[in-house]
Amino acid sequence: MEGFHVIIRTSPGPLSGSYNTLWVTLIGSQGECTPARMVPDGQCLLPGSTCFFGVNSEKEVGRVVLVRLRLEARPGFPNFNWHCLDVQLKQRADSTDVEHFPCNKWISTADGDVELRSDRVCLLDEEKLLILTEHRTRELQKKQQYIRWSTFAEGGPRCIDMSSIQSLGPNLSYTRQSPGTNVNYLRGFTDRAESWSSFEKLEILFTHNGKDNAIARYVQAHWRDDRFFGYQCLNGCNPLQIRQIHYLPPNLAVTSDMLSDFLPVGSSLEHEIERGAIFLLDYQILDQLPANIINGKQTYLASPLCLLHYNRHGELKPIAIQLQKTPGPQNPVFLPSDPVPDWVLAKMWVRNADFQVHQLLSHFLKTHLIGEVCCIATLRTLPEIHPLHQLLMPHVKTCLQINIQARASLLAANGVFDKAIGCGLKAAPLLLARGMNNLHYTSMCVPDDLEDRGLDKLPNCYYAQDALRVWNALHRFVVSWVDLYYSCDQEVQQDSELQCWIQEIFTEGLLCFSHTGFPQSFQTTAELSKFITMVIFSCSALHAAVNFSQVDFNLWMPNCPAAMVRPPPQVKGSVTEEDLLSFLPDVNSTCSVLTILLMLSQPAADYVPLCHYREQYFKSSDLCKLVENVLKELRAIAEDINKRNSKIELPYPYLSPRNIENSVAI
Repeated sequence: MEGFHVIIRTSPGPLSGSYNTLWVTLIGSQGECTPARMVPDGQCLLPGSTCFFGVNSEKEVGRVVLVRLRLEARPGFPNFNWHCLDVQLKQRADSTDVEHFPCNKWISTADGDVELRSDRVCLLDEEKLLILTEHRTRELQKKQQYIRWSTFAEGGPRCIDMSSIQSLGPNLSYTRQSPGTNVNYLRGFTDRAESWSSFEKLEILFTHNGKDNAIARYVQAHWRDDRFFGYQCLNGCNPLQIRQIHYLPPNLAVTSDMLSDFLPVGSSLEHEIERGAIFLLDYQILDQLPANIINGKQTYLASPLCLLHYNRHGELKPIAIQLQKTPGPQNPVFLPSDPVPDWVLAKMWVRNADFQVHQLLSHFLKTHLIGEVCCIATLRTLPEIHPLHQLLMPHVKTCLQINIQARASLLAANGVFDKAIGCGLKAAPLLLARGMNNLHYTSMCVPDDLEDRGLDKLPNCYYAQDALRVWNALHRFVVSWVDLYYSCDQEVQQDSELQCWIQEIFTEGLLCFSHTGFPQSFQTTAELSKFITMVIFSCSALHAAVNFSQVDFNLWMPNCPAAMVRPPPQVKGSVTEEDLLSFLPDVNSTCSVLTILLMLSQPAADYVPLCHYREQYFKSSDLCKLVENVLKELRAIAEDINKRNSKIELPYPYLSPRNIENSVAI
């Protein structure tokens, strides 16, 4: 008779325990033992408990490679789910040789058999036993039965086929501890479907919500300034839109003579373009989209082209704004020399366009949806024992819940997009599809993106500087991780699970075409490391940059109006200073947007900082060293950012690693 000493550990959370009966089956390389029944007694299976019991087998089972657990409801006791931390196995009670079978998940009676394997992470080709190869297959088949693809916006990235977070189950959902943001004041304006009567009334609203926000106060004081307009193109909540140009767009009706007053004496537009000093904001992606109706009023969308000049003082300033895509006599080019109301209004239209693009493309598409696609593909094609499943899941898992909630509330009927944003529910899916069609892989990879947009060498583009440093730290971490498991390019090519994963992302998730540049397969460790870095960066650092900055730059609503209730001007000199207010959204829609942004822009009380991993497998000796190295590097980056921010007029804190969440959790 063969005997084993089994240790069952329950997680310490107050609701982790169960009163159910537990059946344990040990499965070995030569067979499996008869299921052993363990009835909770005393502290057994209660939160934080460690239970010991023996399992005997009449027949030889060989080396135990799987532990099968099954909960059975116990008459007279509540049927609680159980959060198992792990199972440990010893051949004898006094043996020091312990085999670990990590679990760290909820188990319910409805789950039936749950099989745990040892903590020896490995690739498919390294499996020595058919039983373990079959276990990988069974795990993925089971996942694929309930993790399925669905479509939210035709032509956009696909999403999970679930409409409620209850469908996710306890192991893919999470509870976020709210930071306690008070939005009662803003909610008090829900029924105020009327225009703002004065900028003074807006200032009262702002003061009540922004008096303790130094960045927001700076925005409120400088929102009309050309210098600040350009600054926030580089360091605001959407630093992904600005790009250096090497030739003028053919539909931008500007000439060198028209702009000569805004360029250095003796220079020309052509020379400044050649010098790399001309930048462009291009919102043509909004052209001909149907604008929303809010409070029964038609709103309007523009598709501006905004030309900016980076002068010799290190200032980026707008020098020409054309509000619609197609040039013509009813689409004038506005200039800094125009009457002040004309120029301020033109900039407001640019900021309104930026709000739409920022929310749906820079934010939702490039962080939330990319993360969701990678999470679904990971669950469907990479078994839990695969090293990349273990690396990626802490960064992508939360995308599922937050995106389901977004689709059910923010992007649903009577949600904030429907009730308060110019790009309403009709235009939103069209814009997502256009954004996906224009999305290129290089724009998701920080070094390529910054070089392509000409931002990599601008001394006052703090987003670029910080993003590059964080990307490089993450990339070194990922390269080290990949090198632990893939000794050469050939092993990457031969990993069929990995190749299925990237193919699933490319064809099923992103619905990509070859022109987008996204990989369809991996041929080298370098390609793999770059893609994994892109996923982690997008779901952590990029999300921090475009999400947690929102309230700072949007709290003074005229700086980023979510909707415009009058059409763009078709001639110059048609508006006065008093008219500017009449273009802005109503009181209730303003407050609806600010309510959501205040809630989204606050990190959770229990948020997990970048590369702080709670999962047990990160504590193994090899991986622990890699984590220590990247955390040391991230701490150095945070210290440097803090020193820089203490010396500049307007700090840029969003990419300090201390402010970056490990995943998209809000």
